[in-house]
Amino acid sequence: MPSAKILETKKAFVKELSEKISGALAGVVVSYSGINVADDTKLRRELREAGVEYMVVKNTMLRLAVKGTAYEGLGEYFKGDTAIAVSADDPAAAARILCKYADADRSKRFTVKGGFCDGQMLDAAGVKGLSTMPNREGLLSMLAGSLNSIIGGLAVSLNELVEKKEQEAA
Repeated sequence: MPSAKILETKKAFVKELSEKISGALAGVVVSYSGINVADDTKLRRELREAGVEYMVVKNTMLRLAVKGTAYEGLGEYFKGDTAIAVSADDPAAAARILCKYADADRSKRFTVKGGFCDGQMLDAAGVKGLSTMPNREGLLSMLAGSLNSIIGGLAVSLNELVEKKEQEAA
């Protein structure tokens, strides 16, 4: 039986982890076995720069953290070597970086198990689909391009209408 101090520390950690997961827009659960230190350091740096928090946590702690939340179904992915990445800002950042790394892993030991996005559970294929989504800036750029083409088409139509009216008047 662990001491009361250790038990309280673990309870505090589980509570903090549960708040991180519940407050995140998206998260990805991966199996990190077979990753070397250099690749892990590079991966963690890239995730940190994207605003994603990546941590290796004991499966029991993860199960306790998601118990009673909307993400309780993630428990099926908490087997073996497990790490979780959560993003509070960009829903596709963690999926994009981790899927890119998993695809580049020649040993195929680093794999995406599943995840969540905006309250929805995702399997590995769902996370892969999420990883192909553009980031916020890309979506805004696409929206601006669409609006610009609509306005351009309206300007051309109005110009043709004005020219037609001028020809009728002459």
